[in-house]
Amino acid sequence: MLKCQYLWAACAWIGVSTHVLGMQPAVAPATPAVTAPVDVPPPVVGGVHVTRSAGNGAMRVYVVMTKDSGGDRVREPRENVGEWFNTPQTFAMPVDAATGNVTVDGTWLGFPKQWNQIAAGDYVIQAVEKVSRDGCHWGKDAGDRYGEPVRIRFEPNQTDVVTLNVDKVVTERPFRENERTKLFEMKSEVLSAFAGRDVMMRGSVYLPPSWATEPQKSYPVVYFVTGFGGTHRDLGFMRGMIPREGPESEVIVVVPDPTCFEGHSVFADSANNGPRGAALVKEFAPALEAKFRGGGAARRYVTGISSGGWSSLWLQIEYPEDFAGCWSHCPDPVDFHDFQMIDLYKPGVNMYLDEHGDRRPIARSGAAPSLFYKDFVAMETVMGPGGQISSFEAVFSPKGGDGKPVEIFDRASGQVFTDRMKDWEKYDIRRKIEAEWSAKRSLLSGKIHVYAGELDTFYLEGAARRLKDSLTKLGSDAEVTIVPQMAHTIYRAGMKQMFETIARNESTK
Repeated sequence: MLKCQYLWAACAWIGVSTHVLGMQPAVAPATPAVTAPVDVPPPVVGGVHVTRSAGNGAMRVYVVMTKDSGGDRVREPRENVGEWFNTPQTFAMPVDAATGNVTVDGTWLGFPKQWNQIAAGDYVIQAVEKVSRDGCHWGKDAGDRYGEPVRIRFEPNQTDVVTLNVDKVVTERPFRENERTKLFEMKSEVLSAFAGRDVMMRGSVYLPPSWATEPQKSYPVVYFVTGFGGTHRDLGFMRGMIPREGPESEVIVVVPDPTCFEGHSVFADSANNGPRGAALVKEFAPALEAKFRGGGAARRYVTGISSGGWSSLWLQIEYPEDFAGCWSHCPDPVDFHDFQMIDLYKPGVNMYLDEHGDRRPIARSGAAPSLFYKDFVAMETVMGPGGQISSFEAVFSPKGGDGKPVEIFDRASGQVFTDRMKDWEKYDIRRKIEAEWSAKRSLLSGKIHVYAGELDTFYLEGAARRLKDSLTKLGSDAEVTIVPQMAHTIYRAGMKQMFETIARNESTK
């Protein structure tokens, strides 16, 4: 899972300063706050009207409200759209090419409250449109649209209406390159054929100290897959963990962009996202390594955190001859018998309520639940495609008759459609390993390293324990470590071990 804020938490845990690293946020940086005269009282309104252009390619219109904290600077509500633990009040309406100007009313989707539940008060309000077909950051992907934030005083019974414009377009910000940091991008032929349009793949590349001075030398390559919400711009997060000198520093580090319209592709081939794994392994990695003198499959490694932890483990198992080792940190569920404490194979199981009728948590702070499944899904329902739960379905489910991923549970009741789990089985990593073990045992020898936190923020340690038990019974030499007291983050000792292992392998060549 690992939303962007957990990237910062992980850096703090390993003692890395994001400011020192020059880390670039996963999405567009916050737009400078808008200056608003403090001596002009905000309009008193009871309604919201959005002026927009019909046929502009938008799929959904959002109106986002945050409490006005006062002062002469107005922060943009869209900067926090879709945040898991600090979700701003959001209203949404799907639109098509014929939809023109719209007015917010009780028919709009709302979270955390509905339109008729909004209390009187001072707010900052903003209109946003989702346009991009390539990203999952609502209102922040290149091509998305938004308007200026407006201060209002909201009174439910007031007849006056505030008009919001959607007249600005999010632009792709330049990637800052230097001697050791590069951007690599290419058109994927297989993804473009799948989508019926050009689809680009991108990755940030961090070159080793000797790369510029030893032009005949080739290098091992580590692919780091970010967690949910991360992109290729998160190189700084990984760069701070690379040894600065010595044999361990002589490695190329690549951060490929895992995002897609439906969320995180996890670099697995799927009916909804297309051949994402094949594109990475058969197109992207060979082309990148040819340009930057990578050592090829025998010297190629993969690591990642959260959704990227799942990705790294999946890539190693699905393509055992294309990677020389995997270090997976806090992976998303690797056994669907424990999908964040939910046994998806059990008849009658419910996503929202456990067997005692208690609410199922999806996140915790320490031992205390901090977010619940039903609320999380309600938020994603308002936001539309691109959320974490729908991202799982986009990867694991077939495409439905409506062209959308088949849902694995009923959104209203939480009831799991266990008869649909047959489609998910091939993505159950524990089940996949057991089914393919006789054919892949020797190819995976010494390559699998998995780390999970005993107090994982998203309850992912249970699935990791099941994987550990399974691998032990198979007689595997895989390392699966449940780290005491660790939450959802990179395991520093494991990352250190990875660079030491790569250096040791290089010394024998």
